Formats: sequence, C-alpha cells, structure tokens
Amino acid sequence: MSSLNPEYPVDPTVQPVPASVVAQVDAADSTLSNPRTAVIALGSNMGNRLETLQGAVDALEDTPGVRVKAVSPVYETEPWGVAPGTQANYLNAVVLVRTTLPPESLLERGHAIEEAFLRVRAERWGPRTIDVDIVAYQDVVSDDPLLTLPHPRAHERAFVLVPWYDVDPAAELPGRGPVAGLLAALGREGVWLRADVELRLPE
Repeated sequence: MSSLNPEYPVDPTVQPVPASVVAQVDAADSTLSNPRTAVIALGSNMGNRLETLQGAVDALEDTPGVRVKAVSPVYETEPWGVAPGTQANYLNAVVLVRTTLPPESLLERGHAIEEAFLRVRAERWGPRTIDVDIVAYQDVVSDDPLLTLPHPRAHERAFVLVPWYDVDPAAELPGRGPVAGLLAALGREGVWLRADVELRLPE
C-alpha cells in the first residue's frame, strides 16, 4: 500500500472503474435488535489520512449497538468552500451501518471519534484530521439544528454521492430522491478514485 503523499498525482481526466465495495454478510445483523440503517461520510485532509479513516471505521464497529455493513472505495477530492491550493486534498469514503442507537446518540459517537483523532472545530471549512458526518438515518427527516436529517448539503456534494452510490446504487436521499439521479445531475467532476488504497472492513 502506498503512502498518501502528494508525489502520487491524480489525473482528473481519468475516472477509473470503482473498486469492489467491501461489505459484511447480513448475518452481522443478528447481534442487533430492530436495527436501522445509517449512512456516514468520512473525510480527512490532515496527517495520515488513510490511517485516520481506517481508525474511524474501526471505532464505529467497536461502538455498542453499531455494525459496519459496507465500506466504499476511497476517493480524493479538493477541499470544499476554500480557495484552491490553500489546503491539502481530502480522502473521502462512505460507510453504511446498522444501528440500534437513536440519531442523537450516533451523532455523539461521531463527535467522540472526531475528538479521539484530535479534530479541532476552529473554523468553518478549515482543515481537519477527520470528519464524521451522518448523511442519512433510515428515512428520518428532521430540521433539528443539532442534527438536521438528511444532511442539508448532501445532495450538493459529489464526494458524498459518489461513494454512497458505490455502496448502495439503489439508495435514496430522503426528500431529494434517488442518489443515482442526484449524482447524474451533479456529475463526478473533482472526485477521483484512489484505486491504490482501500479501507478494510473490521473483522
């Protein structure tokens, strides 16, 4: 596995065929009672990005009441909302989980994982070691300012829709429609498959 340093350039004109999605068999749900499906987006643009993403996946699996069901291929993207060249590129992935935790508890766990990897919320759109965002939780729609569901900007972000489509081509974003249609309208520009690296599904 290569390191993730800038000496490995990514050709933005080439969109390789996505790598296989890593997925657990459905038997994993047998350890949960009446689980719900949640979609979690991960992103990192500081430090060892791949190692941090893998650590977040492992931490989700280690959470009581959570089972990681699928992990997307890894994509590289330019930072969102900042001037080009002012931050390092992100590595992004999407994880599907089955969980008995309510959305608020899952959010708390996501924040705890961010804190464990020294995420600092100093500025909006600032660089970060890890982002753990709940994109969707089953078919829940909520305008709670503490946790808006689905994520209010998910439909605008190819770096969320591309890996989400990889793990669940039939997925729908509540209130917005099929992910496939949203992605077709938005396009894949600026989202580059990192075929040289992958995230492991926790054993």
